[in-house]
Amino acid sequence: MAQVDVGIVMGSDSDLAVMSQAAAILDRFQVTYEVKILSAHRSPDATLDYAKKAAGRGLKVLIAGAGGAAHLAGVIAAVTPLPVIGVPIRTDALGGVDSLYAMVQMPRGIPVATVAIDGAVNAAILAAEIIGSNDPVLQEKLMAYKEELAREVMTKDRKLAQLGIVAYLREGKK
Repeated sequence: MAQVDVGIVMGSDSDLAVMSQAAAILDRFQVTYEVKILSAHRSPDATLDYAKKAAGRGLKVLIAGAGGAAHLAGVIAAVTPLPVIGVPIRTDALGGVDSLYAMVQMPRGIPVATVAIDGAVNAAILAAEIIGSNDPVLQEKLMAYKEELAREVMTKDRKLAQLGIVAYLREGKK
């Protein structure tokens, strides 16, 4: 079996649409990953088993997405030496703020690096940066991506200067 660098874990299949964005980014940077549905509440034994064995299997970073009572990232972080990145998933009841608080309010000694609500893209970029800290080729890919983002912003700035506010907004709605 090939070496896997990142574990993408979610509490429910309802989180898959958001968490698939992390997979797409990792694909872009050619970072290997696996995807799992594990629940801190409904399958705690399987979740703990996965988290405890992840480092021994060679994984380097875990990304955990969950909504509502979003304890998945914290439960995983409690039993693994690996960095855990939490992705709070938007909920109907509180818009994901409940998920966010569950992830950022971790006790001392059990950190979860938490990104924005539905921030799976940034979670994957952060995972790639962690792995890339010892990989010059991956560092180059990450810098090229950031340069691409900068070019996109500058293109929009030139377009705004050329068209003006009203025409820019009108064109954006087409």
